[in-house]
Amino acid sequence: MNRFERRPLPAGEAQIEFLDGDFRVLRPGSFVRCAVTGEPIAIEDLRYWDVDRQEAYSTPQAKLKRLGVNQP
Repeated sequence: MNRFERRPLPAGEAQIEFLDGDFRVLRPGSFVRCAVTGEPIAIEDLRYWDVDRQEAYSTPQAKLKRLGVNQP
């Protein structure tokens, strides 16, 4: 299936299983929520997550904040 044949993603929050270097969609949706900020992250923009905590992050800074790392 190419990108022109894809069906639109259902609106709403997706349920994702985060894996090492990849993720698996358990329940389709158009976004997930950042575990730190709560802002929605479009599935196609999802780049940062923690496998052990099974959490998504909107930015690298959000991940560092979750880990308690002080930033300059």
